[in-house]
Amino acid sequence: MKTNAQGERLVRCPQCGGDSVFASSNKWRPFCSERCRQIDLGAWASESFRMPAAPPQDPDDAGPGGLVH
Repeated sequence: MKTNAQGERLVRCPQCGGDSVFASSNKWRPFCSERCRQIDLGAWASESFRMPAAPPQDPDDAGPGGLVH
């Protein structure tokens, strides 16, 4: 585990990959800076982070009781 001179744990910033202090002294943790936090928030707000999913089923393909076959 990496630490800084004050003995605080250092982790990898999820945005830029640089060192980030993972302690209460870093108000942007786990990010290294407000800039990295804002970039990440913007990516979430613009829906850049997506999970792959199957396309929605066509309602006309539903069988009796609305069950898809």
